[in-house]
Amino acid sequence: MSEQKVPMTPGGQTRLREEMRRLKESDLPQVVKDIGTAREHGDLKENAEYHAAKERQGMIVARISHLENALARAEVID
Repeated sequence: MSEQKVPMTPGGQTRLREEMRRLKESDLPQVVKDIGTAREHGDLKENAEYHAAKERQGMIVARISHLENALARAEVID
């Protein structure tokens, strides 16, 4: 099965690259820091901050994966 191309405009490709850069350089490091801070608050079973930060981390990692996949298959059109 061949990978399907993802058509996108040059502007769309730029926006996706910028979003991926922001997620990797800003959002992901911040959520890792938030997880560390929440861990310091003790019992993780009843720590809503910790669970929320872990959930956010999962969403960020999934979005980065989605963007990397789309950009790898990008077919830039006018």
